[in-house]
Amino acid sequence: MTRHVVVIGGGPAGSAAAEAALNRGARVTLIDSNESLGGQYNRRIPAAFGVRRPLCVGHGYPAAERRAGWLVRHPRCEYLPWAAVYQLERRLDGGGPLVRLLQGIEGERRTHHEIHGDALILATGAYDRVCPFPGWELPGVYTAGAAQTLAKTQRLLVGRSILISGTGPFLLPVAQSLADAGARIRAVLEANPAARILRHWTTRPWELRHSADKAAELAGYLTCGVRHRIRLRTSHAVIAVRGDGHVEEATVARLDHDWTPIPGTQVTVPVDAVAVSHGFTPQTELVLAAGAELTVEGFVRVDRAQRTSAEFVWAAGEITGIGGAQSAAVTGTVAGIAAAGGDPFEDRALRARHHTARRFVARLAAAHPIRPGVLSWSTPDTIVCRCEGTTRAELSAAWSRTAGDAHRPTKLATRAGLGPCQGRVCAANIEALRVRLHPESADPAPTSMPPGLTAATPARRPFAAPIRLHELAALGGAGAADPGTETGRRPPSGHPGPAPAAARDREGNS
Repeated sequence: MTRHVVVIGGGPAGSAAAEAALNRGARVTLIDSNESLGGQYNRRIPAAFGVRRPLCVGHGYPAAERRAGWLVRHPRCEYLPWAAVYQLERRLDGGGPLVRLLQGIEGERRTHHEIHGDALILATGAYDRVCPFPGWELPGVYTAGAAQTLAKTQRLLVGRSILISGTGPFLLPVAQSLADAGARIRAVLEANPAARILRHWTTRPWELRHSADKAAELAGYLTCGVRHRIRLRTSHAVIAVRGDGHVEEATVARLDHDWTPIPGTQVTVPVDAVAVSHGFTPQTELVLAAGAELTVEGFVRVDRAQRTSAEFVWAAGEITGIGGAQSAAVTGTVAGIAAAGGDPFEDRALRARHHTARRFVARLAAAHPIRPGVLSWSTPDTIVCRCEGTTRAELSAAWSRTAGDAHRPTKLATRAGLGPCQGRVCAANIEALRVRLHPESADPAPTSMPPGLTAATPARRPFAAPIRLHELAALGGAGAADPGTETGRRPPSGHPGPAPAAARDREGNS
């Protein structure tokens, strides 16, 4: 009998997993929250906008277009765009997972689907993490992913004079996207020191011999930087911004190896926007709903074949470790073959690429960690939970009353983490501050990252994604529907959705 593989996520990992499973003879349902396949790496302006050169910002589109077209047209692949998976359950017959989702534009009437699969592959990706600093709630401060998304999908610049700050190679393609779209990039500021970065990337270079494409990509970014006269400065970061209702200037400081600002090095730079990314937080809501285990760093624990601890569930891409689009695609291929019942390591070349991808993820984490000195950037009146406006002083007062060891009373007293993002932006930062102020309450579990700076584990909730009460009420008896049953209507093919779609993305400026 043909195996039915359900893939959630249409980025490089999910697309590669779907392609691999189809090539192994499986039937695939590919579920994506976006209008078109490609994820953050291959975001593009919607075709309905009628732009003459829709792919002029970014790169890697031809290969992604070929794969997306092949998947959408494949007779054994059902593609569901604009889909929000809100619940995962185990089937009563002991088989694979039951996936419940709503398809369509949020705010309009959405179609309900129930999908019964034999295997589930989670490739839900990650979103930018930003550590708080004075003024980061001002209009004009964006996550790097949001700034890039607006440039790619809307041809909108977050500003004309922009500083890019944070850590990791992702800062470079963001700078390229914004510069190619016409922005003046004042500088790209990498918080970690050059010596650390070079040490981790140049040690045992033979382990990365299958990543020649990464070296070529890096060379392209550096060439772009030279062409646009973009300065790349290591051991520097934006530690504060100021402005009257909008960003007008940023304070840049030189950092020591621990990310603590060095006194006397602060300079003020006039800008109208700042794009920030201090690494990434894996999107694990569906992982928890599936009952899979996480590592102490907050990523999904997988075995050699990308299988999770939950039966019938595999994971691929950034939720298993941050490594970029190419590494995500390799892990997706392995997961797709394994979920379809094959042996992914029969192919020696794939085995080698998978080993290299895992080594690349480990090196990236070692070369670009978040260091504890970042906690010194905030002041007592710095907002930590942007949804609810909770300051560091309010959190400190609540922790003082409970010795830092009562999460729920603190949450109820300050409302931190109870806003629309449900802690996705602030939870890791709140935990880091709690551990700093009350180290006796820290989790003793060993970790390769500084205590409190790992990704916070989100709560497991009945609904993994927001669902409106009227939609929940309208489901009625839909929970007993046959596989593929749908109610309501599907959006017309190619529906672009509301124009500011990028602002609603998970990479958006919360």
